[in-house]
Amino acid sequence: MTLSDKKHRKWKWLLPLLVFLVCSTVLFCILYKNFFDNQARVRTITELNAMTYAERMTSDLNKGIAITDSLQEILINENGQINNFHQVAADLMTSSIQSIQLAPNGVVTDIYPEAGNEAGKIDLINDEKRGEISRYGRDNDLTIMQGPFSLKQGGTGIAIRNPVYLKDSNGENYFWGFTIAIIRVPDIFANSVQALTNFGYEYRLSKTVSPLTAEYEEIYSSGAVLTDPVIYYFELGCCSFKLEVMPTDGWNSGSHSLIIFVCGLIITLLLAGLTCTALILEERRETLKKLSTTDPLTGLLNRHGFDEALKYFLKMHPEAPCVGIQMDIDDFKFINDIYGHATGDLALQELAGTMQKIFPENAILGRSGGDEFSIILTGSTCQDSAGTIEAFTSMPRYFRYNGTDHPFHISLGYAGYPEDSTDPSVLLRNADIALYEVKLHGKHSCLPYRQGFNPQSRSRLGFALRDISQNLPGAFLIYKADPEDDHILFANRELIQYAGCKDMDEFLSYSGHSFRSLIRPDEQKAVEESIWKQISSGESGTNDYVQFHFVKKDGTCHPVLDHGRIVENTYYGNVFYVLIMDCELLDTHYNN
Repeated sequence: MTLSDKKHRKWKWLLPLLVFLVCSTVLFCILYKNFFDNQARVRTITELNAMTYAERMTSDLNKGIAITDSLQEILINENGQINNFHQVAADLMTSSIQSIQLAPNGVVTDIYPEAGNEAGKIDLINDEKRGEISRYGRDNDLTIMQGPFSLKQGGTGIAIRNPVYLKDSNGENYFWGFTIAIIRVPDIFANSVQALTNFGYEYRLSKTVSPLTAEYEEIYSSGAVLTDPVIYYFELGCCSFKLEVMPTDGWNSGSHSLIIFVCGLIITLLLAGLTCTALILEERRETLKKLSTTDPLTGLLNRHGFDEALKYFLKMHPEAPCVGIQMDIDDFKFINDIYGHATGDLALQELAGTMQKIFPENAILGRSGGDEFSIILTGSTCQDSAGTIEAFTSMPRYFRYNGTDHPFHISLGYAGYPEDSTDPSVLLRNADIALYEVKLHGKHSCLPYRQGFNPQSRSRLGFALRDISQNLPGAFLIYKADPEDDHILFANRELIQYAGCKDMDEFLSYSGHSFRSLIRPDEQKAVEESIWKQISSGESGTNDYVQFHFVKKDGTCHPVLDHGRIVENTYYGNVFYVLIMDCELLDTHYNN
């Protein structure tokens, strides 16, 4: 928090005192005036209360909107999925909510609670009563309200529909559907209308049925006939609300000074308290907003917050140059697998910390997800930033595990706007292409984007890792070269099938993660002595051949030739890469 922010916050909390002083002055003036000013005084107080309770009603309605916003945030972060929807909806439910719904592509598919709400599963886009307003909200990306309408369960309700847009693989927005909350009235306004009644007011609350009509329909009222009431309008959910208020005893009530003084003092204190409440709610709203845009692990912007910050920068500075950076941690999966996810988190935090130290305050820093990070260097070019970026990439980084510092490295690609593209929307895409050029050329480096880079680099890299590991021509195994812990690290599909297992989990369960479990018991000692003899020789990279009987899951033993090579791995130390060949098949092949 900057010094100016702290000063602003300090002065802001003087606002309740200011409200109290202003209202006290108004009260004194009212007491000083004569009877003929009484009506104007009463009307002024009524207007203040109408405004205050209209704001409270707005806050009440926003609680319903907040439910749809929470569901929207989950859908954005989880790529259009909400696991355990009913549990999430149950946590969001309040006494004034009739139901919470999801409508992918505009069709209601999930409702909580289901009991009594089955009729709510409809096609909103094409429904006769709801289609036009639903299409309006979808096409304009607006949270809309519709109602009041009668609920089948009894009572009256208002529907809040929040359109959700996600990004496809090309970074383009597409309409996912609606998150929906059905609120019951007047339950949602129970505290506000009760307060109006307690303070001696008759009231009527109306709203436009939808954003497409200017016709008002009554939501709730005290039931009295209102004469020349104070009217306060407020907008929410693309609809206009109208709150009409008047004193129960008429406009000439309260002419006695003592009564006026007591009531005025109460109102003054109430307004000061409401101001405090509003400030507290505002601070909590800002806190929640920050939480919704911040990655809790690193303190950087999350993907949503990063996209919003970039969008705002481009809107405010459409002609300004900038540099987009994409990076990730080399072999991050191995760090998690070897040292655990808690240690992996330390590596992420270490990287985030160096980002905040090295890059300027006006840089936009974000964690896209997993070990992927994004940066926008505002007001800079690739040429200006190249030295800083290269120094940042090559600087030493460590995470701590069991009291020992372990090094880790990053790969980074960057691109500039407008030098690499006149379209800022492809800035990070170009940086991503450059990043995967780094991956293809050995990692632990950085590269600026160039026009000659192949945009299919990511696909090529993914093909190499996936295709080679799963489709080696033969049974293939990798395990730790450790006499005390011959831990199996990898087995390809052909080896799993040769062992008589259906998948890797079954294979590891059968073998107990140990290579020696695959050797016939009477041969284990001799085979292990041959293998560990190679380890002791220290000749990394040499081949070794061992013959033994391979024990399958069904108990049968088959003679195999073990063709192994010992290599040194950064994370696992010495490991064996082993081809397992069936001797009977070899004999048959060479005899033929």
